Amino acid sequence: MTTIWLSRILFTALAVLAWHGPVAAAPSSSPPAWLKAHIGEDDGEIAPVVLQRARALYLRKVSEGKVRNPCYFAMDATRPAYTGKGDLGRRFYIICEAQKSFRAVSSGHGGGRNLKGLANFANGRQCAKNFGNAQDSLLTAGGAYVTAEIKTSFKGYYRTASGKDAVLMRSFVQFDGEGETANARERELGGHAAHLLRAYCRRKSPNSPYAGDDGYVPVGKLVDYAAGRSNGCTSWSVPAAADIVPMTKDRPTTLYIYPESEDIDAVAQAVTAHRSLSAAGLYWNATCLKQIDAPKFWSAASLEPIIARYKKAHPSPPPQPLPICKAP
Repeated sequence: MTTIWLSRILFTALAVLAWHGPVAAAPSSSPPAWLKAHIGEDDGEIAPVVLQRARALYLRKVSEGKVRNPCYFAMDATRPAYTGKGDLGRRFYIICEAQKSFRAVSSGHGGGRNLKGLANFANGRQCAKNFGNAQDSLLTAGGAYVTAEIKTSFKGYYRTASGKDAVLMRSFVQFDGEGETANARERELGGHAAHLLRAYCRRKSPNSPYAGDDGYVPVGKLVDYAAGRSNGCTSWSVPAAADIVPMTKDRPTTLYIYPESEDIDAVAQAVTAHRSLSAAGLYWNATCLKQIDAPKFWSAASLEPIIARYKKAHPSPPPQPLPICKAP
């Protein structure tokens, strides 16, 4: 345990130097030798195609003058969210080449939805089968992103294990996309810690700085869903988010998420034709491909009319005030 924490402290110290020091020179087009040691398909390693595209995106944005951060991010959404041993799968990558720093952490994928009678594009907890860029689809969309502003908001109060009240403030890193991910801001896609409050009620607390006009504050149960699914955002464990979020403050960087729609379609066609992915020059994590059989991409053009039809048939009930908390 001591070794793990020392490693994390060292990583954070190096990253802080990178964030606040001079802008690092753009890396060469070929990965350095030390980074090649992290390329592979085992847990915690980065697949060649994912690294290649992540570096290409980063180099392009640096050359355009849109990114000055010496670190960049990547995610492989074809990998499992957790390993066979029950540990969280490490499929989000933090790469700072100037510091020769590579770190792999867990990350959630979009849960999708099951619109009964119309379309089922829900994903399991371990592997993602469905991907897409439709509004309100709750799906992960692969492709190019650039980090933007950070929004920190009050979520409510919760009771700690020691019986004391605590405030949940969660920071959200907004993503801006391009191409198929161009609607990232409209979809409210970004990165944040995988924790939230559930079973909300409201409690009279007029002296709280977060109280509403009526003097009440929301109260809920703290839930950590690092091993679960997101609403399409990139969710990190609480410790990982504490490291990642500050890296983007006032210094945008790139995030490349694999796979894109062309990858998904090509892999699905190869699976249907019983062709070898490697022979066809394609990549998908073998563990997840065995579980999902074949992936599917749901485009905004095809899925948004279905979602609109479902919403019309199932209108949301009018908003109701939170119930009063029974316990103090």
